[in-house]
This record gives sequence, structure tokens and C-alpha cells, in this order.
Amino acid sequence: METRRRTILKAVIWNMIGLCVMSVVGLVATGSAAVGGTLAIVNTAIGLTLYFVYERIWSKIHWGRFHA
Repeated sequence: METRRRTILKAVIWNMIGLCVMSVVGLVATGSAAVGGTLAIVNTAIGLTLYFVYERIWSKIHWGRFHA
């Protein structure tokens, strides 16, 4: 099982990577840094929340884990 702090840190780092990627994709898709950036921020906020919930649920599932 991992701690909430670890889950939060993993979620933040993963979503920072996603924010950068989505900013570029949004810019290319819309031609606007403002619109692309807004899309990226909204996507990141939603993704961060869902990732955290997803990881917390999986942290309680013992299937497929090795216990030393």
C-alpha cells in the first residue's frame, strides 16, 4: 500500500507532463496559445482528480501484489 502523499506526488508529476503535452496539442489544434492552454489546464485538473481517485481505489485492491 502506498501513502496518500506518494499518490498525490505521482499524480502531480504525471499531470505536469500531461499539461505540457496538452498545451502543445491545444496550440497546434487551435492555433491559439490561450485556448490551447485553457484546454490543457481543464484537462489537467480533471485528470489529476481522476488519477488520484483511481490510484486510491487500486491501493486498496490486493490482487496481483506480492507481500514480502
